[in-house]
Amino acid sequence: MVQIISKNTRILYNPLLLREDPTFCFDIDLWWEKDAVVGSAEGRGTTWFVQTSTLTAALRHYRRGGLLGKLIFDSYFFTGWEKVRSTQEFNLLHYLRSKGIPVPRPLASRTIREGMIYRADLLVEKIENARNLVDVLLTTSLCAEKYRLIGILVRRLHDANVCHSDLNIHNILLDVTGKFWLIDFDKCGCRDGENWKISNLIRLLRSFRKELSKRQIKWQESDWQTLIQGYYLPN
Repeated sequence: MVQIISKNTRILYNPLLLREDPTFCFDIDLWWEKDAVVGSAEGRGTTWFVQTSTLTAALRHYRRGGLLGKLIFDSYFFTGWEKVRSTQEFNLLHYLRSKGIPVPRPLASRTIREGMIYRADLLVEKIENARNLVDVLLTTSLCAEKYRLIGILVRRLHDANVCHSDLNIHNILLDVTGKFWLIDFDKCGCRDGENWKISNLIRLLRSFRKELSKRQIKWQESDWQTLIQGYYLPN
């Protein structure tokens, strides 16, 4: 990993994955000028999909959610360069990849400090030909083996001592090869102890139930029991 340091900006990037100039790769207007914007997704803000010289990537600007997000759009209190959200997510993705856990490869992160606040951006690999579990379950049910694989994946995450603070079925992808992926690791990190793992699983269960009530996804309570069987399978 390479770091570019200026007076008020820090950029961290992987030169093996990002061949473009990292000082310009966070400007969506420049991607438009290169005719390299290939799509977008709406969430808390717009995530832009851009075609780099090596792969398709997702460019995201960090934005606040909830009521506070309506007042303070995209700025955060600065407590140190290593503690900013962009650097932490970049490093966490790199760590998870080193553990063999299927998450997007991080290409670059940028943090711009302005006095006691900062703004940040992240560029990561876009998982091609993949849909989140909500979209999948709106059209088809999953077999028992798939739910066991989800359980195994979550267990691998927990064995790496990583808590996904927003573990829900929007953040689990299934690609056309049948492989599951985990995405969106903002505000996530390593934790000690065991109690948080149960809370993480409960959060995931709530997301299945919520989407069943809200959108009538093709899921039933017995599918959760199969997922848990996968989670507790011997390593």
